[in-house]
Amino acid sequence: MRHTPHYLLTDPEEVRRLIRENPWLTIVSHTAAGLVASHYAFLLDEEASTGDDIVLIGHLGRPDEVAHELGRHEVMLIAQGPHGYISPSWYAPGDIIPTWNHVTAHLWGTPEILSDEENIAALDHLTNHFEQHVDEPRGLHLDPEYSRRVARGTIGVRLRVSRFDARAKLSQNKTPEVVDRIVAALEGEGPYAHPGLAREMRRVHDPRDS
Repeated sequence: MRHTPHYLLTDPEEVRRLIRENPWLTIVSHTAAGLVASHYAFLLDEEASTGDDIVLIGHLGRPDEVAHELGRHEVMLIAQGPHGYISPSWYAPGDIIPTWNHVTAHLWGTPEILSDEENIAALDHLTNHFEQHVDEPRGLHLDPEYSRRVARGTIGVRLRVSRFDARAKLSQNKTPEVVDRIVAALEGEGPYAHPGLAREMRRVHDPRDS
């Protein structure tokens, strides 16, 4: 990403929060055939993700593991949080240049291939993680034999993040008055309303409101 020191996001816990709230990640590999990208849900390994450590558990559908040459080299995962257009009409008079606010993290590591048992456990955890929020949750335990057959079409991975590069570009270069107008517009009903992005801005500019 563009090197913008005043937008740097360096706190591992904030990166973990970004992933918890936005688990649909992009995985990018530089392979012998060129660049390959895929999109999958990843969850934090909460027990292992402490201090500066970030460990992710996920899976790929076969044969994506072949396309990515999985486990043979480093890959990059991209986590994308709320993002949106910021109109200069929300700025001070005379300011005419728009921008795009976002929260984004690039994470690098070499995937470890999970065993079949670890993979089914990871898939079970993934399903239960999201199903807990619905009225009548369903899980792999309802039909273990069928679930194991389906799981054979996937390959589980663990990724221990070796480094990350993250940005929270949220109008930190604007005055408090302009920030208030931006937040109000994002929370309004206009064409670029984005309450999620407004919440991220409040976290940066007034943590008491988050």
